[in-house]
Formats: sequence, structure tokens, C-alpha cells
Amino acid sequence: MQLLDDTTIASFHEDGAVILRRALSAEWIETLRRGVEQNMSTPGPYTRGYTKGGAPGHFFGDYCNWRRIDAYSSFFFDSPAADLAGALMGSSKVNLFHEHVLVKEPGTLDRTPWHHDQPYYCVDGRDTCSLWIPLDPVSRDTCVEFVAGSHRWGRWFTPTKFVGVQYDRQDDGYEAMPDIDANRDAYRLLSWDLEPGDCIAFHFLTVHGAPGNLSQSTRRRAFAARFTGADATYVRRQGEMSPPFPEVTLEPGQKLDCETFPVLRAG
Repeated sequence: MQLLDDTTIASFHEDGAVILRRALSAEWIETLRRGVEQNMSTPGPYTRGYTKGGAPGHFFGDYCNWRRIDAYSSFFFDSPAADLAGALMGSSKVNLFHEHVLVKEPGTLDRTPWHHDQPYYCVDGRDTCSLWIPLDPVSRDTCVEFVAGSHRWGRWFTPTKFVGVQYDRQDDGYEAMPDIDANRDAYRLLSWDLEPGDCIAFHFLTVHGAPGNLSQSTRRRAFAARFTGADATYVRRQGEMSPPFPEVTLEPGQKLDCETFPVLRAG
């Protein structure tokens, strides 16, 4: 079966998240591992440590470093990732949005709270795709979980910082996130056992969250590559946005074509 056959693409649009087995070569995984090690040893301005003092393990996050870390830049411009995202979105035009690195060291108890990404972002439009790329083996009990079909609910939920504090979005009509953990049987939750080379593709509006890293010996390094397609435009949301992209001077409604969001594949 071809990697992106009609069934895979249909599942992406229906469920909002789909597994792509053996999507990336060992060489690209090793490239990203080198990039993450550089990232962690020379953190960027948006680096966050989400583990409170005295708690076990360490939950590291950082984003928007692709221009200073060659391994990340090479991945975006030279790997098959943009082609995969374009095929899933059904868009011949693909822009780089940003990358997000999330590392949970062995024994880290910190959960990633339930959320969906687009309310954080300066992006309007349906053509969106993230590739969640594990750089270590990930068991299902450590894997990100996705609420199937939630990108089609027509509901937008207030963003939550990964330390558990909601953003100040009082006047934008967003809802509080439902208590998914208390009603897990009410949802179809998607997660997988993963090996390096596999990746999960998901829509910016798909609700997802993740447990801590229950392994006492294996790191859970993940590189999330985020892309937009032909219908994506720039928007300024009320209050704080993440990433903030202070350098972007686009006007609301303009295409995302600029130095910060370069076109990787032209339509």
C-alpha cells in the first residue's frame, strides 16, 4: 500500500489525525535528533521547562528555532515532510509555519493538557497539518491522544498554557475545554505504538493531549513540524498568541507568504 493512499487521506480529513508508518528515513530521524540536542544545549528565547521543582523527570519545550538550527532548516526544506503535509491537506501550496520540540525525560509525570492548536495561532483556514515525529520508541501509554473528529465540531476552545493556566480570552466566544478524562468513554480516542520513522499527522483543530512519560529508561523526544496550505491567511487573535511572531507585519486576511512563513511547495 502506498504511504498516502486514498484511505489514509480520507482518514486524515474524517478523524483529524492519522498514523503514517515508516514515513521518514533513519537519516532524517538522526538529523532531527542532532537538532534537538543542539536545541536543548542552546535553548531559544521561547524555551519552557514545565516540570515544577522537586518533581521527577523534566518536560522541555521550545519552538521557532528552524532558522538558527541547520538540522531543522534542512528537514523542512529537503525532507519529504512538506510533500506529505501537502498531500494530506489536498494543497499543492505548502508553507512552513513553525516547529515545536517537546521532550519528556524518563519518569516525567507532567501531562500535556487537552487542547487544540489553532486558537493559539495567527492562522485562519482549513488547510493545516502538523506532523508529530517521535525520535524515540513511544508506547501507546506514553503517546499523544487525539479526539477523533474533533476538528469538525465547529467549536473553538480557550487555549491553555502547558502549566495548566488558561489564556485570557474572555471576549472571543471560545469555550472551556470539556473534561475529556472524566468522560473518556464518550469519545473515540486515537493513539498508537510508534517507532522512529513513524509520524502522526493531525489538523490544527484536532483536540489532543498527552500523558507523562511513564518509562523509567526511555526519553520521549518529539519534533512537531507544522505546515499550512493554500487557503491559510493571517489573523490577529485577542490577547496572547503562541507563538507570538512579533516580527510579522502581515495584515489580517493576507496569505502567510513571508520570511517567517516561507513557501516550501508552490501551488
